[in-house]
Amino acid sequence: MRIYAGVEDEWGDYTKARILLQSIPYDGTSTWGKGADQGFESFLDATDNMELYDIETDSEVYKQGVHILDPIREDSSPEAVFETVYKKTQELLKTGKYLSFFGGEHSISIGVIKAFYEHHDNLSVLQIDAHADLRPDYHGSPYNHACAVYDASQNCNLVQVGIRSMDADEKQYVQEGNCFYAHEMWGHDRWMDESIARLTDKVYLTIDLDAFDPSILAATGTPEPGGMGWYETLKYLRRVFREKEVVGFDIVELAPEKAHKASNFLAAKLYYKLLSYQFEDGK
Repeated sequence: MRIYAGVEDEWGDYTKARILLQSIPYDGTSTWGKGADQGFESFLDATDNMELYDIETDSEVYKQGVHILDPIREDSSPEAVFETVYKKTQELLKTGKYLSFFGGEHSISIGVIKAFYEHHDNLSVLQIDAHADLRPDYHGSPYNHACAVYDASQNCNLVQVGIRSMDADEKQYVQEGNCFYAHEMWGHDRWMDESIARLTDKVYLTIDLDAFDPSILAATGTPEPGGMGWYETLKYLRRVFREKEVVGFDIVELAPEKAHKASNFLAAKLYYKLLSYQFEDGK
């Protein structure tokens, strides 16, 4: 059994841990670069070599306890993955622990998000991503990675940040005023105020790592030029965690490559940053 960050068992013991980490290493519908099913192991390897004191928040959030759950291995069909992930998330929501998820491709988020918006009234979904992912179905399935937030767009308040690639047919599903395109975000930070204002009090956060510019994260299935930077993203996320109640999150689409180990480390640091913001000031 893997232990988060290689720390002593006492911090990762299920009964004591406040945080659960569920991996879903599925990569069955991606249509270009493959390898997201290997992302979690590379993420953990990077985490094992990460300093655990966070300078920005003056904290060591691993002491809240992070328990790594057994991975969800279902991969027989997109439909079966959705059902398995959805039901598992429903079970996890009953634990009262803070839930985090790691992909896999972005289709794994569909079942997670559905369980969350059914559990929490008036939930917003904040998607940080290069791609709109608003197709009702793709390649014969509504549970394709290209459909990752379509269901969310139909059932809750969806706010999209960093979008810079989409199909023309997806425009009809964009919620008016809730999509912040990368080319409109460049050179100012008004988008931070504006997007946060569009969120309800409770937020589920889904981060596709291709939101980042390929110059800092190249190991992802479909890297798009013109992405977000590290510090602007952290500045934004810290504000979201301070101003809203982030009830859970997922990180997806790390497709590790030997030549780009920095991508694995970015994913590891990002996950730790999200926890550091969530539990900042003794929350």
